[in-house]
Amino acid sequence: MAEPVQSNLPSAYDPKRAEEKWYDYWIEGRFFEAGQDPEKEPYTIVIPPPNVTGTLHIGHALNNTLQDILIRWKRMQGYDALWLPGMDHAGIATQTRVEAKLREQGLSRHDLGREKFLEEVWKWKAKYAANISQQWRKMGLSLDYSRERFTFDEGLSNAVNEVFVRLYEKGLIYRGKYIINWDPQARTALSDIEVIYKEVKGALYHMDYPLKDGSGKICVATTRPETILGDTAVAVHPDDERYQDLIGKTVVLPLIGREIPIIADEYVDPEFGSGAVKITPAHDPNDFEIGIRHDLPQIIVMDESGMMNEQAGKYQGMDRFECRKQIVKDLQEAGVLTEVEEHTHSVGHSERSGAVVEPYLSTQWFVSMKPLAEKAIQAQKSGEGVRFVPDRFEKIYLHWIENVRDWCISRQLWWGHRIPAWYCDECGEMMVARETPDQCSNCHSSQLRQDEDVLDTWFSSALWPFSTLGWPEETDDLKRYYPTDLLLTAYDIIYFWVARMIFSGLEFTDQKPFKDVLITGLVRDAEGRKMSKSLGNGVDPMEVIEKYGADAMRFMLSTGCTPGNDQRFRWERVESARHFANKIWNASRFALMHLDGVTAEELELSGTLSTADRWILHRLNETIADVTRLLERYDFAETGRVLYNFIWDELCDWYIEFAKLPLYGEDEEAKRVTRAVLAHVLDQSLRLLHPMMPFITEEIWQHLPTAGKSITIASWPSPSDAYHAPESVREMEVLIEAIRAVRNIRAEMEVAPKHEIELLIRPDADTTAAIKNNEPAIRRLCGVSNLTIDPNLERPEKSMTAVVTGAELFLPLAGLVDIEQTVARLNAELKKLNAEVERVEKKLSNQGFVAKAPAHIVEAERKKGEEYKEKREKVLARLAEIRA
Repeated sequence: MAEPVQSNLPSAYDPKRAEEKWYDYWIEGRFFEAGQDPEKEPYTIVIPPPNVTGTLHIGHALNNTLQDILIRWKRMQGYDALWLPGMDHAGIATQTRVEAKLREQGLSRHDLGREKFLEEVWKWKAKYAANISQQWRKMGLSLDYSRERFTFDEGLSNAVNEVFVRLYEKGLIYRGKYIINWDPQARTALSDIEVIYKEVKGALYHMDYPLKDGSGKICVATTRPETILGDTAVAVHPDDERYQDLIGKTVVLPLIGREIPIIADEYVDPEFGSGAVKITPAHDPNDFEIGIRHDLPQIIVMDESGMMNEQAGKYQGMDRFECRKQIVKDLQEAGVLTEVEEHTHSVGHSERSGAVVEPYLSTQWFVSMKPLAEKAIQAQKSGEGVRFVPDRFEKIYLHWIENVRDWCISRQLWWGHRIPAWYCDECGEMMVARETPDQCSNCHSSQLRQDEDVLDTWFSSALWPFSTLGWPEETDDLKRYYPTDLLLTAYDIIYFWVARMIFSGLEFTDQKPFKDVLITGLVRDAEGRKMSKSLGNGVDPMEVIEKYGADAMRFMLSTGCTPGNDQRFRWERVESARHFANKIWNASRFALMHLDGVTAEELELSGTLSTADRWILHRLNETIADVTRLLERYDFAETGRVLYNFIWDELCDWYIEFAKLPLYGEDEEAKRVTRAVLAHVLDQSLRLLHPMMPFITEEIWQHLPTAGKSITIASWPSPSDAYHAPESVREMEVLIEAIRAVRNIRAEMEVAPKHEIELLIRPDADTTAAIKNNEPAIRRLCGVSNLTIDPNLERPEKSMTAVVTGAELFLPLAGLVDIEQTVARLNAELKKLNAEVERVEKKLSNQGFVAKAPAHIVEAERKKGEEYKEKREKVLARLAEIRA
């Protein structure tokens, strides 16, 4: 026979103590490690790897909480659940942080050199990776740390090289001179989706370019006069009748004196500005394409830091924006600036540094995207693609990959995967290889140097679902856990990451990388604003945990989340979640007090069940089915609501109240049955709640006589046909409604709880048995000394009444209150309410007040008036009942 468990709980729940104790216990017990039972069906999530740039924010807390809910649920359902953790090296973001730190010391990365600088970055990584790992622990994440990965791990780096070489050999990676997005602050190329466009108030400058032959001039308009220094043509539309005679002529570039042609190109919009545009092939992507078509020179007039270079003549050494001001001034003095027009336009900014992006002609590495995108499009449209939840995000995904442009993958950074290309200093041969070559494949020289650039961070992140499992090797983990089951991410990185993982998975594994993509919204502040450092409205999840505990934060975040939609962070919602935790704790203390010293064998569910027992078991059945169904469709908010209502309202507020009768009574068999039901319902409720609130559920569950090693590996509840009892639900609804009605009357009449009253019930034929069978509960829960249950009784004089489903209730006033005092009190209250109603009506009838007062003040007065009238009606109704 099993030993009885000491079931007493401390008077108050201490989140800090429980969180530290149980997380250590889970890790030591290896409960999170996958692969321990090959007979189980696998279920896999790979964590969206946080950047090693700092600490996790509240958005991470939401994302990680939802993943943990699902992985804990699947583990309890009997799956071999793998949640693989890891972090991203985050090239530009991390390098920017480390360089900023060096600047505080008066140093640059160039002062240190590449090798020493990378040593500093690795120190940064070690510090912040440890921070993130600690935050994962604090949030209670059930990650399999034995499989933790980093995008710079040797295996992942090998996967990056393998992908690069394969794409290069297929002709899908190429090197060329193109206009790219350039960040002059970070001094690196950016991909299109790393550019954030903002509406900026600027100007449209109209300038006259004189014809070389002296026959006239042509007016062009630009928002960037500093680029005049790189102009190599003026373009007009071939069908624009205004300029037919000018096509083929030459103009003289103001300030520079360079002669440039007037060309015709269909790209030009005749309706914009003057219909003539300056062409700067090295500093505008559209001009670059025009320049290719017309074989125009490409003159770069800025350096990598956004300063004007030697091609800029007397403006050399000036910042691009200072140069703009000076050129505008010079153009005015030269008499060729004819108009400056206010103009709001969209300007690209670097997502990382915030600098204004410069379109810049540069030699870069690119991925040819259309062949890769075609596979992804075909898979999606054939029904073999990933499932987006909500499904509206599939359209966003498809729109991007159907209109995809080639991806610039090279970055002028030091922190990142070096491009696996080598150049021979002897013959100029370029070689792409998986490993460093010993000699040139052409001339056999050993004078080789590797490409200085590194790959875009998203290049390695795109391989995350399969590189983390060992690809390109055919590892056991890859065979067992890939494709993964779910990717959970926010909608703002569908382009950055989701799309790239899908086409990478299809290209290199011939399988989609995950079955479902669950899209969450953002966590905004209480006013609905996006959280940012500039606004100072961010919320640190560690601060939330410190104040309220991890479970409260997790419950608040998950119950505020509906797929694809943003939620607002409000501290009062965290407070409410903590109240819920305290409610569970106090109810569990009561239950465990009655289970102290009881063995598991003594809690077998058998014997005669009361109405309340049958009801709570039936409702438990329904709750199990509802919670399972809701989790299957990723409806976390509704899952939380169902659990909250069942645990707070039905288990704590009602069943435990009914259970007190037998538990404090003399019938030992009734006590035994009630203890068994209470233990079973508490056990199952804790299991259902565990994925959302892991710490408090483990702490309580371990005190149950029926507890095992850990609730994390306890089986997920399933409904039992034996507890299907819909008739008990109808009976309990009658009882609960009656008890509430009596309590409401007592409250309205201000009857003290200790004061026992007389109650008469006139039930109909369908409810008589239910009410009579539960007479002791009605007596105790209503505070009744004298109870009459009679289908034929007459309403007593001077009594309060209530009509509930299947019955009428009568409470004689003589036993409730002093009638004269009550009438006097109600009359006094009525007098006050009449005065308030009159005051509000007088105010609202004053047209001066209504016309001049702010709308919200007038509306507030209207609401007050309605409330006063509603209260007055209630007082009049009470007086009528008393006088009847």
